[in-house]
Amino acid sequence: MSSSTSPVLSEKQIQQVDRILEGEEDHHGGVIVEMTREPLDPVVFASLLKASLSHWRLQLYKHKGKRGIWLKIPIELVNLVEPAVKEGFYFHHAEPKHLMLVHWLPGTANTLPANASHRVGIGAFVLNEKNEVLVVQEKSGRFRGTGIWKFPTGVVDEGEDICDAAVREVKEETGIDAKFLEILAFRQSHKSFFEKSDLFFVCMMQPLSSDIRPQEAEIEAAQWMPYEEYVAQPFVQKQELLRKIVDIFSAKKDKNYSGFSAVPITSAFSEQQDYLYLNGRGLDFL
Repeated sequence: MSSSTSPVLSEKQIQQVDRILEGEEDHHGGVIVEMTREPLDPVVFASLLKASLSHWRLQLYKHKGKRGIWLKIPIELVNLVEPAVKEGFYFHHAEPKHLMLVHWLPGTANTLPANASHRVGIGAFVLNEKNEVLVVQEKSGRFRGTGIWKFPTGVVDEGEDICDAAVREVKEETGIDAKFLEILAFRQSHKSFFEKSDLFFVCMMQPLSSDIRPQEAEIEAAQWMPYEEYVAQPFVQKQELLRKIVDIFSAKKDKNYSGFSAVPITSAFSEQQDYLYLNGRGLDFL
């Protein structure tokens, strides 16, 4: 008498399998399946997934089907990842509370968008009426213990506008209230953070307060430094990037340079207010 290695499903499991996974259609001929946090047996899930893929492939054959299948698995159901991978899904991206997997069904070249490729950061050039710039020394990172004075910098949070991030970072690191004026320049670099590219926006800021309160956890010291003293630092003079940024600062101070202002806009791509960053010279709507 031979025995089968296939798992035996209970009556409840059989009822669960007698359906397909529900999902929401996207705008590109795909479907997004968001798993709930309700526990699900991996064997049941594997059968559900097989049936669902067969259904979507059949629709594709009839020219009505789904091409990209997105599978959002909450961290509580991490045991469902292995059966999904065995069915051809691969990792697309991970967030603190979920993992997103994806499967391209057609036999053609995969045109699904890749994971986010860039991290976005800001540097804040805060100049007061005394021709002093706001600078800090950091407690951690590559500049720790070097004696180098630098501008407040930081990473833009998810869902945060660049102009708001600049205001927040200045406040967090130095206690200074500041108003965003312009993006003076930006730099793109590659393979800088876990193989991701980096966009770094240099922002011109107007101080609204003067009393410095350094952030205890990250900032060793902060001060208002004469602009010429900042520029004269050997580190600044040796770095081509910083020298060019200083040239931009100087041109801006002399009113010979205009950056990109933040103009609130609405569009068909988002229901919330966005910002268009532009040089307003020659324009009449700023």
